[in-house]
Amino acid sequence: MSTTRHLINRRRRLAAIAPFQERPERPERPERAGRAATVTRPRPARAAGPTIDAERGAAPGAEPKVETARRRSRPRPATVLTVALALLTVLLGGLAAWSAGKASALHDSVATGNSALTDTARTSEVKGTIAQAVNAVFSYNFADTARTDDAAKRVLTGQAVQQYATMLAQVRAQAPAQKLVLTTTVTDTGVELLDGDRARLLVFADQTNTSTAKSAAPAATTYAAAMFAVDAVHQDGTWKIATIDTFG
Repeated sequence: MSTTRHLINRRRRLAAIAPFQERPERPERPERAGRAATVTRPRPARAAGPTIDAERGAAPGAEPKVETARRRSRPRPATVLTVALALLTVLLGGLAAWSAGKASALHDSVATGNSALTDTARTSEVKGTIAQAVNAVFSYNFADTARTDDAAKRVLTGQAVQQYATMLAQVRAQAPAQKLVLTTTVTDTGVELLDGDRARLLVFADQTNTSTAKSAAPAATTYAAAMFAVDAVHQDGTWKIATIDTFG
């Protein structure tokens, strides 16, 4: 009897404390467990360094390699400047060589074609002959015109014949009435070109014009300086004036 009561009392005590005991957790359904795992799973930490935007469509892991390749392929300012200076040096060196070659060629051609730079004897000859010719044809005496005419026929040729006649026409017209005496003296000559039988000279001369007419008593004398160029040709064993250039 005691045993039965003892069992009954034990069951009552168990029934009284049962509500306060922890209930075992029921297993969650698979779909809920999946969602919970998705939400609670920690995100992997991104690697430090520059990344590419998602809009570019590149994987974050590949981004640093792209940036590195760009940095390597992009030329540095110092490298660009060095290349530019090197190219400029080459161009200027080529230009200098070309200019030196052209200058040398021009100098050689002038020196070869212009004997005035090398043939001093022939240069002296043409200078002396032309100086005497200018003195003769540009000196005029109203009392002895034949002397000037003969000199003109002897030392003038080509266009110089008509040019000289035009230049001396006024002197010839006034000489008898004014009893005019014109004297020309060459003070210096310079040979600009001497090439074979052709030459060009620059002539400097002093001129004295004296009138002995009674209306001009006492005798009136004027002085003037002249500068002109002549082209000369070697004909009949002597140098003759082919053209007269008074520079307008």
